[in-house]
Amino acid sequence: MRADSVACVASHSALDVFDGAKDEGFATVALCRLGRDAIYRALPELIDHYIDLKDYREMLDQRVQGRLRELGSVVVPNRSMAVYVGYEGIERHLSVPVFGNRMMLRWEERTGEKNYYRLLDEAGVRRPRTFRDVDEVDRPVMLKVQEAERTQERAFIIATDAEDLKRKVRRALETGTISEGTLKAAVIEELLLGAHFNVNFFASRVRRRLEIVSVDRRIQSDLDGFLRLTAREQLEIARTPSMIEVGHEPATLRESLLNQIYEMGQRVVEAASRLEPPGLIGPFTLQLMVMPDLSAVVYDFAPRIGGGTNAHMGTGGNYSKLFLRRAVSMGRRICIELREAREQGMLDEVLT
Repeated sequence: MRADSVACVASHSALDVFDGAKDEGFATVALCRLGRDAIYRALPELIDHYIDLKDYREMLDQRVQGRLRELGSVVVPNRSMAVYVGYEGIERHLSVPVFGNRMMLRWEERTGEKNYYRLLDEAGVRRPRTFRDVDEVDRPVMLKVQEAERTQERAFIIATDAEDLKRKVRRALETGTISEGTLKAAVIEELLLGAHFNVNFFASRVRRRLEIVSVDRRIQSDLDGFLRLTAREQLEIARTPSMIEVGHEPATLRESLLNQIYEMGQRVVEAASRLEPPGLIGPFTLQLMVMPDLSAVVYDFAPRIGGGTNAHMGTGGNYSKLFLRRAVSMGRRICIELREAREQGMLDEVLT
């Protein structure tokens, strides 16, 4: 098994991965969708090989896979790859080595046999209560549903009770924000109010430990601008923010919270090893809220590199320094693991 180069769908967190790969001595391969490749073309010192795609799903074509094998590539999956290439294609039709357990990617979903609610329950990690039917709703809730047109984006509908939710769903259907099709896969969660954090973990097979690499928070449009208005102006405008993720910013956690959150990460790793052997390998993110009583509630899970880990590219002060004695981004942490696994003859433990 070779690991001469690191390949990534050129989107989401790819620049973080490529930057880390170059620092650890790997060649880099960008799988570029035409029309969305300007920033990658501007970085020939960072990216060694470009593979042009009309559609990201062309990654599964034998032409593309043959080129990746020729380059001795290891693919680092990100959210764009999971969404645009698809779980079925990644699991069954991608014959190039993937960093981490490719079968875990599906556990990011909220519905189906493999979903993160089941994983969190198996781990004994607190999460928001979910409701199977709108008529069960007896408190403020958030409906999580894919948008009708941009299915990679999630729409969020906040309602005070069942009747309010019904009204807002009807309005969203009428405006075309969501569709009857996307509504079938929607999830109703109780609305919990706390401080939001994305905690980016790394489950190392080479070093046999769990690490916290970084913590970040989301910047969302047009929620970010909406919250900068006074309460009077918000009421006068009378519109619902879209909450589309457009960026991230680094954050730190109160030190007394780290023990609780680290133990949550450990339990998730143990649960994943039972539900989807060999479990989590490398990066994963717990998106959580810290409540006023200082308890943490996980409201989302990502079994791959998070979109906000690149907030820590080239910056000090992230949590990776506690474990590695130097601050690194998640992209570099992945490539450190890949290099060490190659050196120690352990590639079969970090690749699937």
